[in-house]
Amino acid sequence: MPSVALDGDPVPRTGELPAASLAELGEQPLGFYVHVPFCVTRCGYCDFNTYTAEELVSRDGTATASRATYADQAVAEVALADRALSGPRPPVSTVFVGGGTPTLLSAEDLGRIVAAVRDRFGLTPGAEVTTEANPETVTPEYLVRLREAGFTRISFGMQSARPHVLKVLERGHTPGRPEQCVGWAREAGFDHVNLDLIYGTPGETDDDWRASLDAAVSAGPDHVSAYSLIVEEGTRLAARVRRGELTEPDDDTMADRYLMADDALAKAGFTAYEVSNWARTPEGRSAHNLLYWTGGHWWGVGPGAHSHVGGTRWWNVKHPAAYAARLTAGDSPGQAREVLTAEERRFERILLELRVERGCPLDLLEPHGRAAAERAVADGLLEPGAHDAGRAVLTRRGRLLADAVVRDLT
Repeated sequence: MPSVALDGDPVPRTGELPAASLAELGEQPLGFYVHVPFCVTRCGYCDFNTYTAEELVSRDGTATASRATYADQAVAEVALADRALSGPRPPVSTVFVGGGTPTLLSAEDLGRIVAAVRDRFGLTPGAEVTTEANPETVTPEYLVRLREAGFTRISFGMQSARPHVLKVLERGHTPGRPEQCVGWAREAGFDHVNLDLIYGTPGETDDDWRASLDAAVSAGPDHVSAYSLIVEEGTRLAARVRRGELTEPDDDTMADRYLMADDALAKAGFTAYEVSNWARTPEGRSAHNLLYWTGGHWWGVGPGAHSHVGGTRWWNVKHPAAYAARLTAGDSPGQAREVLTAEERRFERILLELRVERGCPLDLLEPHGRAAAERAVADGLLEPGAHDAGRAVLTRRGRLLADAVVRDLT
């Protein structure tokens, strides 16, 4: 949940949506994202909308927002969503709790939020219910309580197995702890466990990255996400790079690290079903993220959370205190919204669907885009067989250049 401020039209106090957007509710799956904006400390590379305890205290020492009351506010927004998404609608197929550090809340509070979604909307059979977790904030007992609260999937932030890489990222967990957490999660009854990795941290070597991949695979998750480090403006990491204390890896190094990940994970039985995500089985894929990438609807709960239903996209006020005040007054916490044009929606379909294993239909492309797709096949960026069958599907080399391929096709 990046902390970038966006402009848009006002959101009605009731949160009501255009009739045309509501009419699309039954056409795609419906999910909920819940943003928990609290962290013990802020990692040096993080640009997300998160707050430490010190950042939630006013000048007179009064707390402006509290973890203790957050679940009540999230439940109140779920009730608002129930009123706003009026008319026929599908039950919810995915719930994803992210952050921040969701596991700073009690398992019971996280469960109350999931229960509110279930009670208001219903859950599909086998619904995927995920939470992110910081390895240092969970215990075996906590994970058992999470499972009892209805969570079916958990994602641990591992980032690296090397202490000096974690130090540069300012991650607060001990090397080896994420791998231990995978075992605890399995014992607690979680069938689906993800480890998040980051490559390209200043000072990371090929051997460091290889060790991180080996450690992640050996831990036994059924899903791995691997993202290239982006040095975001305004972060402490960006300031260190600007001062010359740290040097960013170049594009060639980043490409080599990606290929190392793809090789190591493929050897271990994982399949890349999206540019940055690998799963051992189809069941292990993140259904919630697939909902984002394939045009589903979702309601984002929490400060700064983004939502999308039927071509209407909106985002909440960023600060937890402002968020709480809106809900206490019975108003939508929505800061602003936009109704996407047909052309904007077509562009976003290409942008997102091209990232996934099945690719996007060629009939989404304009004539110049179809010509670009033919060139991309000749250049080894799109799969020729899929192209013959009417779809644009990235090759492994195409995944390395996905942004450039999208620019050419659109």
